[in-house]
Amino acid sequence: MTLPVKPLVAATLMATLGLAGAQELTAATAAATVSAQPHNVLQLSASASVDALQDTLRVSLMATRDGEDPAAVQEQLKRLLDAALVKAKAKAAALTEPGASPTEKMEVRTGRFSLSPRYDRGGKINNWQGSAELILEGTDFAAITQASGDVRDLVVNDVAFTLSRQKRAASEVQAQSLAIRQFRTKAAALTRELGFADYSLRDVSVSANESGVPVTPMMVRQMGSASVASAPLPVEAGKSTVTVTVSGSVQLK
Repeated sequence: MTLPVKPLVAATLMATLGLAGAQELTAATAAATVSAQPHNVLQLSASASVDALQDTLRVSLMATRDGEDPAAVQEQLKRLLDAALVKAKAKAAALTEPGASPTEKMEVRTGRFSLSPRYDRGGKINNWQGSAELILEGTDFAAITQASGDVRDLVVNDVAFTLSRQKRAASEVQAQSLAIRQFRTKAAALTRELGFADYSLRDVSVSANESGVPVTPMMVRQMGSASVASAPLPVEAGKSTVTVTVSGSVQLK
């Protein structure tokens, strides 16, 4: 004779069986996760650097004016910047005439233009100061330095050397090839030293950066002397170091 199972007892039994099944499933999942985790994976990186002569010059020229009337200060700066643009653009246009080398060029563009109040001890505005920036940049050092001296009423604010896009790209390709070769050599050597026969690449990333020695020009204050204003800016290019780093992981076999 079969005794009937009460609903509460049946529910408790099913819950117990379900809990046991869930525990078995969790244990199986954990075991599968552990087995799926990578083993014998080696993390490593290699870097290579290439020195390249800087071929791009950037000169920042600045004009500053101050006064009680902000509109008047702004108008003065606009006139100075307009005159400087006309002279610098004429120099840049001469570089594109027939017979001029396409690599010897100069880009002319405006930079920062600002106007800000100055306050007295009581917190009231008693003056306005403004500044306007003209930027000359390119690979023709002679044209840029001469133009920076020809532009009147603007003084040198900053000088910087860097690599052109073409030269930087070429240097990156060279450094990248060296870094990849070092990465492979390092991976093969570590594989043997750790007692494995071979390796396979799992993942890899490549990054590049450029560094150079900053140029600190002699700061020239505004002067009325025409001989000072027309003197070319003495500059000397240095070298930039392009570094490429290859990092990733390999599976040891």
